[in-house]
Amino acid sequence: MTRKPAVYTHGHHEAVLRSHRWRTAGNSAAHLLPELRPGADVLDIGCGPGTITADLASLVPEGTVTAVDAVAGILAEAREAAAARGVHNVRFAVADVQALDFPDGSFDVVHAHQVLQHVGDPVGALREMRRVCRPGGVVAVRDSDYGAFTWFPEVPALDTWRDLYRRVARANGGEPDAGRRLRSWARAAGFTDITATASAWCFTTPDERAWWSELWADRTKASTYAALALEGGHARPDDLDGIAAAWRLWGQEDDGWFMVPHGELLCRVP
Repeated sequence: MTRKPAVYTHGHHEAVLRSHRWRTAGNSAAHLLPELRPGADVLDIGCGPGTITADLASLVPEGTVTAVDAVAGILAEAREAAAARGVHNVRFAVADVQALDFPDGSFDVVHAHQVLQHVGDPVGALREMRRVCRPGGVVAVRDSDYGAFTWFPEVPALDTWRDLYRRVARANGGEPDAGRRLRSWARAAGFTDITATASAWCFTTPDERAWWSELWADRTKASTYAALALEGGHARPDDLDGIAAAWRLWGQEDDGWFMVPHGELLCRVP
């Protein structure tokens, strides 16, 4: 059964954008980089604040990157990111990955990072991505897998956090364990030439622990996710207080280590 369309579970609060602005093509789209060519036309879906977008645009200097997001407001920041980098081969538009307003075969590369976990019909989204990709082109996706997140020390309340997040995301129409499902979704969407790989973010230095733990502590108290957790009856305010405190406790651990695994695909269009 097709799920209802999902609203972005995290929202665009400052604590969320703190994480998104850290992302680069190098740390979040390395599987795609060997496929880029100077004159390529690239569609970047779910561009957010545009840090990955600007990197992609710099790698296709004679081509064009079309950066789209479902939320119009975030595109202003993406434009600023491109301008700050002196990147001028980017255009921006509001778009829904499940109903892309582009003709068939418009792009050489169609890219989406951390998008499919948030849509109600990821197979349908991949079909749309395939539709707008030219023959001989590539559809590239990457999504984290919350069920496979792992950390040390084993602060028990972080297990509570993960369970809560997964319940909220699924109630909101998404699939937080998307990484392991990407290949299955791509096959269901009709792709046959699929290269499936995995990579991870790892946070362990004092600065990394402080950054990762604080943004999640803040996100637990003030974000769309926090509001959905309360409004949906998944948690009470004191539950969120306890989880935020646990994040800060973990961040102070000298032995702290946190891994965020991702599934990733390159799907070639015949």
